Amino acid sequence: MAQVKWPPRRRAFVNHAGGKRPHIRLVSDEPGIRGLFRYRPEAAAPLTQLSEVLLAGDDTMDRAERELIAAYVSSLNRCRFCFHTHAAFAAVRLPLGMELVEAVRRDPGSAPVSGRLRALLAIAAAVQRGGQEVGADLVEAARAEGASDLAIHDTVLIAAAFCMYNRYVDGLATLACDDPEHYAARARLTSGYVAVWRQELGEAG
Repeated sequence: MAQVKWPPRRRAFVNHAGGKRPHIRLVSDEPGIRGLFRYRPEAAAPLTQLSEVLLAGDDTMDRAERELIAAYVSSLNRCRFCFHTHAAFAAVRLPLGMELVEAVRRDPGSAPVSGRLRALLAIAAAVQRGGQEVGADLVEAARAEGASDLAIHDTVLIAAAFCMYNRYVDGLATLACDDPEHYAARARLTSGYVAVWRQELGEAG
């Protein structure tokens, strides 16, 4: 299963190349996708709604599993802001916390997760490489571990969506730090992506 060699961690807010400015002039100093959402709120609204649907649910997969898949795909794409954001959201909902997130990032094949989640992570890794990499063998392996069609569908869509989010964030060279504490407080919010975004818009006036 796919593994990623993570770059050295930086506590300063820099982009993926170590630079201190995004490619375009934004309207706020917020890091990662948050600054991009502030710059283009018309795009932020549907993208936030998509995140709500994909990550905030607790049906065929619980929220911790969904956030873990998002973090894993972001690690494969080496997107620092998205990885740390969703790693934090997953960690506060997992009994083993960040220890499990890091184990999945290093090697999901040996991480202490269920066979079902391991099979879904394999599908997510295949999507990250390319949609046509998802073969019938991966799907059948997930079904054999008890994954429903909805769980398989959502895994593919989470992985595909986060490839988009990751490329959006890094394609405009937005800034992020690698300090887990920066992401921890926000990760404890439970009201969902849409509610938090609306609240932040209201506070910004």
